[in-house]
Amino acid sequence: MANVNLSPMSVEALIDLRKRVDETLVKRRADIERQLARMDRASAVVSGARVARRGASSLKGKKVPPKYRSRSGETWAGRGAKPHWLVDAIKGGKKLDDLLIDKAAQKRKRRAKLTALAGSSYSNQPAFQQCY
Repeated sequence: MANVNLSPMSVEALIDLRKRVDETLVKRRADIERQLARMDRASAVVSGARVARRGASSLKGKKVPPKYRSRSGETWAGRGAKPHWLVDAIKGGKKLDDLLIDKAAQKRKRRAKLTALAGSSYSNQPAFQQCY
């Protein structure tokens, strides 16, 4: 960029120069904003989906089942900040996988319980037969 000596210019000339610089900057900004908007539309067409600029997450406020459980029964769904009991357990040498709630094990326990009930005297009662 060329160095311009502004000291010999009069106040009116400096004010005029300032107006022209402001006008040029406004025009350039408008051009750049138009280009960005065009690029944004083009990327939305390529991806095939509209991009939400702002707005709440679709998961916000929805309850999810817990994924982690401590020995004392405290649970955490894996969202948000880690609770103190989890941080303490990790510092104590536990791994996050050690605290996972095993859904498959729960299903196996439930099935075992149902088969045990089916073999017992409860299986002959009408209420049991309706439920299972």
